[in-house]
Amino acid sequence: MNKQKIYLLALLLPFILFVIGFEIGPIVAMIKNSFYSDDGTHVTINQYLTVFKSKFYMQGIKNSLLISLFSAVTSVIIAVIVAYSFTKFSQKIQNRLLTLTNVTSNFEGIPLSFSYIILLGNNGLFTLLFHKIGLKVFEDFNLYSWTGLILVYIYFQIPLAVMLIYPSYQGIKQQWKEASSLLGGSKVSFWLRIGIPVLLPSIIGTFSIMFANAMGAYATAYALVGSNYNLLSLQIASLVASDVTLKPQLGSALGVLLATTMIGAMWFNERMMRRIRRDLR
Repeated sequence: MNKQKIYLLALLLPFILFVIGFEIGPIVAMIKNSFYSDDGTHVTINQYLTVFKSKFYMQGIKNSLLISLFSAVTSVIIAVIVAYSFTKFSQKIQNRLLTLTNVTSNFEGIPLSFSYIILLGNNGLFTLLFHKIGLKVFEDFNLYSWTGLILVYIYFQIPLAVMLIYPSYQGIKQQWKEASSLLGGSKVSFWLRIGIPVLLPSIIGTFSIMFANAMGAYATAYALVGSNYNLLSLQIASLVASDVTLKPQLGSALGVLLATTMIGAMWFNERMMRRIRRDLR
């Protein structure tokens, strides 16, 4: 090994230590703690048995899966349409729209929930305004319910989905559209036979990222509904950081299940993308 490689490895050492200390280390500790009893004295699988036997924790897993699937599907569908509309503007306007989308994609967590509470809460600006002018738009809407949670999740998912799907439209060449038109194909047939298959790997990849993003979301849900709604991420936090029901071993088991679900989604995404790319050849 020459001096140049040694020098490059030395430069990478802080990054390697950072990854080990803040990513690999906590994962290993979480897996290890999930196999310990509540008092941490002996190895057991009772934490996982507790999760699978408890209707409460299984409901939390089910709720997280449902809200993640629904928000991911909805945000991807909207993002496909929005990203396509971006391509119809000039390059200058596209750059400005992408900048705005990039800024919006970072607006989540507690600030996003607080904004929704101000606008659409029980005493929110829009809620009181429409009530004052006699419109019953938000009369039956409850921000602190499943519907409100879905709305907030979709909002912070859409900008990121747009950022991920937009570059794939650049791969659709104008020559393909012209060739399809010369062969008698309509715009609909072009998108069904050429456009959508080309976009499909990007769409599936974006869906898996949106699903994992929603599964792991904590601050947004906590700021909006607190402990009033049973979600997996909220249950993990309550078991690890709560002053009342502090059970870090059980929280670690739930964390392992959450991580396994995300890895499974990414694995499914990889398999689907390989199959689609193989079919397109």
